[in-house]
Order: sequence, then structure tokens, then C-alpha cells
Amino acid sequence: MLTIAQITDLHITTDTDPVNLWRNAERLQHVLKSIHALKPRPVAIFASGDLVDRGEPEEYEALIEILRHVEIPIYFGIGNHDRREPFLAALSGHGVQTDPNGFVQYAVDFGDLRVIVCDTLDEESEGGAFCEDRAAWLAKTLDEAPDQPTVIALHHPPIASGIRWMDPDPKAGWIARLANAVRGHDQVRSILCGHVHRAFNGVLAGRAVAAAPATSIQLTLDLTPVDMRNPDGREMLVEEPPGFAVVMAYEGQVNTHVCVAGDYAPAVAYTSPFVRG
Repeated sequence: MLTIAQITDLHITTDTDPVNLWRNAERLQHVLKSIHALKPRPVAIFASGDLVDRGEPEEYEALIEILRHVEIPIYFGIGNHDRREPFLAALSGHGVQTDPNGFVQYAVDFGDLRVIVCDTLDEESEGGAFCEDRAAWLAKTLDEAPDQPTVIALHHPPIASGIRWMDPDPKAGWIARLANAVRGHDQVRSILCGHVHRAFNGVLAGRAVAAAPATSIQLTLDLTPVDMRNPDGREMLVEEPPGFAVVMAYEGQVNTHVCVAGDYAPAVAYTSPFVRG
């Protein structure tokens, strides 16, 4: 059995506001502590974008300092709060790779599982993007290992969560291009993403889509309609505990667990032989 942890939406910053400065860093540290305590310990951590809040070089320096003591290899993807130039300048020595067109896209093999990182950043928009060049690279990369169980990791969910103000247009071209690149590649077990700051699941092109919770603050689960031009006073973000996901690969099967970070008292211990009733 092989496990990989996914963290997302870290939003590390150097903002002078002490709430923003310390809260997200502390929440990330709680998550990393919980990941290190997992049994078995994951072979890798994938950070699926929005690593920092404004894409500034100083923020990436702060992130690297927090991660300095992590004992598990970390791989990075890019989100809409990141910026490619400072992202690559800071992290290119940390396992990050680019495709021939300069997008943050690469594959990592872990024996029983292949992880393909894709780039959905459009630096002119908060929404997702996946151009023909990125889609062609993904299709080609999938063609290279058709029999190896694979998960795709990206930042923007290509499906709706129901939280209307965060959801993409289901008819967006980037979603169609991603779906077409995945379609027909039976080795793809799931698509991992973040961005929504809340765990949810769905399906794209017959493949499971699993969004992980944020290490930073979570989105409030409010599924009622909203007019983004007319503020209605609704709660948008909530101080729920930080979270992460764990991907498990075993005998060709892949599943995802959503985890809450923190120290919790054990409820039951295995102290005598267990017999199924």
C-alpha cells in the first residue's frame, strides 16, 4: 500500500496584518504535523496551488522557511494566487518541472501510482485555464504509461461545488479540453484539486474528482443562490479546522480520504482479538 498526502490553498503571506500573517502559517504547521503522524507515513506531499496569497517572492521565502523541517518530499502545483515567475524562481529546485511551453506540468512515478501535475493558472483571471498546448501535453503524457494507475493533480476544480460564487461555467472551454484529454485513458483513477477551500466530490469524463479542504480557512457551505453584484451579508469564510487529503493506492485501486488536522483523544484501542459479528 502506498499513500500520498495532498495539501492545498496554503495562502502563506508576509502581510503586516497579524491575523493574515500568523493564522495561515500556524494552520499549515498543524496540517504538516498531522501528516507526519500518519501510519504509514505518506511517501510524498503534493501542494496543489495557492501556496501563497499574492504571488510575491517574499511570500515564497516565508513558505520555504515553514517547510524547511518537513521530512517528506514535497511537490508543488500552481494556483490562481501564485505567479509563475516568482513561483519557479523559488521552487524550481524543489522537484517542480515545466513542460516545453513553460507551464508547471510534470509527472512523478511512485511505483504503484503515477501523479501528473497540471497547470490551470490564467494570470489574468481568478478562474481556471487549460489551453490546447496544456491539453496536448497531458494527453501525450497519459499515452506514455497507459497501464499505470494515475491521478491528475491541479488547482481549479473542473466541476461545480454548488457554492455558486466559486463555481466555474460548466461550458467553459478549459473544462472541455481537460475532459477530452482524460477521456479514453482508463488508467486515470481520479482528479485531485483544491481552490474551493472545502472538500467535495464529483465526476468529469467518467473520472472521480476530489477537492481537498484548505490548510487555510474554509469556505462556508452556503448553497443558496447569490448575486455577486449585490452583497447580501452572507458569511463567506469560516474558521473550521484546517484539513488535507490522503490518496491511497493498493493493487491498482485508488481512493481518497479527507482528514482534519489536530490532536484528538483516542476513543477505542485495539487491545483484544477482534471478531466480526
